[in-house]
Amino acid sequence: MPENETTWDYTLYVPNDPRAVTVCRRTLRLILTLHGLIGLVDTAELLAAELVSNAVRHTKGPAALRVRRTREGAVWIGAWDTDPAPPDPPRPWDQALEREEGRGLGLVTACADVWGWQPSSRFGHRGKYVWCELTAA
Repeated sequence: MPENETTWDYTLYVPNDPRAVTVCRRTLRLILTLHGLIGLVDTAELLAAELVSNAVRHTKGPAALRVRRTREGAVWIGAWDTDPAPPDPPRPWDQALEREEGRGLGLVTACADVWGWQPSSRFGHRGKYVWCELTAA
């Protein structure tokens, strides 16, 4: 990696297939490792798995994992899906623990520095991005 490289952006398009979550996790691990951000790998993998899993589980179309390093040094992780509807808000953690599903955005809220969602029409695709950021130490 060149020393003057401070920002980068990767997008991995995946089919609507539960196995895509594993492909995204492994790809993200490789990207962060190659960019010297091994300290973020475990948390980033967890967050990406939750975001991509939601995209694959709750929509019928393809999905994508987008990972980028911002100028400020944060790592932005986003999952795109074809459904333009906003995600359900995270449940309070005590309620989420009582259920088998619905914990994903609660984990994202707990582990990421910030998270949100946005319609992806501004990126030239229908659907939405659900994203989060991690500060690189």
